[in-house]
Amino acid sequence: MAKNYHVTRRTDGWAVKGAGNSRASSLHSTQSAAIAAARPLAQNAGGELRIHGTDNRIREAWSYGNDPFPPKG
Repeated sequence: MAKNYHVTRRTDGWAVKGAGNSRASSLHSTQSAAIAAARPLAQNAGGELRIHGTDNRIREAWSYGNDPFPPKG
């Protein structure tokens, strides 16, 4: 089953957290470092990477793995 990962802002930096986990997978001082750590996790899981902005709203999402509804073309 695919697992989604979120990069979110915390008071002490940026966290990488798997969906449904109670604790963060890792903590980072910059958002770019957190994204670099989260990307391979999402790719290996075949899930999505959701990047939150400083206001905690999703500003970007990347999908890895099989797309059940690929675009026609």
